[in-house]
Amino acid sequence: MASDEQDIVVSPEEEKALHDLFQKLDMNKDGRIDLTDLTKAMENMQLPQVPGHAKQFFEKYDKDSDGQINFDEFVKYVKEHEKDLMSYFKNIDTNSDGYVDAGEIVETFKKLGVHVEKSEAENLLRRMDRDGTLKIDWNEWREYLILTPSQSIHDVLHYWRHSSIIDIGENGLVPDDFTETELKTGIWWRHLVAGGAAGAVSRTATAPLDRLKVLFQVHGSKHNMTIKSGFKQMLEEGGVISLWRGNGINVIKIAPESAIKFMAYEQIKAIFKGDSTKELGVLERLLSGSMAGAISQTIIYPMEVLKTRLALRKTGQYSGIFDCAKKVAKYEGLGSFYRGYIPNLLGIIPYAGIDLAIYETLKKSYMKKNKNKDPGIMALLVCGTVSSTCGQLASYPLALVRTRLQAQVRSEARAKDTMSGIFKHILKHEGLKGLYRGIAPNFLKVAPAVSISYVVYEQARTAMGIKSS
Repeated sequence: MASDEQDIVVSPEEEKALHDLFQKLDMNKDGRIDLTDLTKAMENMQLPQVPGHAKQFFEKYDKDSDGQINFDEFVKYVKEHEKDLMSYFKNIDTNSDGYVDAGEIVETFKKLGVHVEKSEAENLLRRMDRDGTLKIDWNEWREYLILTPSQSIHDVLHYWRHSSIIDIGENGLVPDDFTETELKTGIWWRHLVAGGAAGAVSRTATAPLDRLKVLFQVHGSKHNMTIKSGFKQMLEEGGVISLWRGNGINVIKIAPESAIKFMAYEQIKAIFKGDSTKELGVLERLLSGSMAGAISQTIIYPMEVLKTRLALRKTGQYSGIFDCAKKVAKYEGLGSFYRGYIPNLLGIIPYAGIDLAIYETLKKSYMKKNKNKDPGIMALLVCGTVSSTCGQLASYPLALVRTRLQAQVRSEARAKDTMSGIFKHILKHEGLKGLYRGIAPNFLKVAPAVSISYVVYEQARTAMGIKSS
């Protein structure tokens, strides 16, 4: 058979196979494939669906731009795509034995600057492997990838690597790992900017809950506060606008914190790696991330103190961020900008460690149970949300003590207002539950923060020209 642009030779057997596949994709049996057909068919066939790929498929191969692909267009696409897939297959099959194994996948991604554990490579193979040998031949490779853009496996890794860019309203401590290509081409800073924009919008949207959490942590025990009474108190004291007190500096600190953390993380990883060609494991990443988090927190910590003071301020107490900073420095001294620094630093390791460990565990568990299905972005967001929530549970008592110390005016300081003193006081007068005061509004903001952050991040990523592949 032939196309309008060039002759394409297809054997009768190939034409029958392609026609059968076309019939599977043509869900409404009208002789054409549209976007709805393709998306639904790929879901039914348990083929990988990375966000935006179905749309990319149509943009590239719908030659007459009518939103539908006919059989001739489909055949032309398959024959062109097979050439690309064969080239990729030969590049990965380094020993030219006609099969791709886990070791070859690990080595290939290593050349791309992406670290892949052998277990992850084996899970990738299981999605294509029909006979359970953990090796795939050309036919298995072709059948799995024929309906997806050429770099779909890289896309899956991309979403694994960058799921933590989503801002849930708290400080994530282990930064993203960027590939060598992303670092050299400057894609990394676009991701940081997109992530910063997402964080700014999500933090602003959930700021009332964040301020309520701070009020709970500092004043909750005195006023027997509930969520309802807390909101009522804020509205009566300062009106609706008071719900956003402290949000300005919370948004402003995103940029320096992200930049410092990223630069420190890359430098510390380089020290750990040395001259070795071996990629860093989870423990090294945890230590690198924790140290980077400690460095960034040390530098921007005065902004954390100002955020707490501004969130707790009465109407007319401060005219803005600079007025607050000036008054704290004048009446309490520069040392007040680091009140609560020790419990903040001590909370980094348990938070980052539990967050990373649970995220990796959930991700691997998902992959094990869904051998033939790529983890979608929603699955990864759920993994990230659950792991971060667990990390917060472990470090929350330290965060509460930190906030109380930050809120403390030096002239009002009492003997019990040290880290150990506050712990003892809370346990004696409020019990164990006192260490978790304010955690309810903190958890309430997680779901909207994740949703808003993801939507804004995707829009910002697209606007900045960052492709999903």
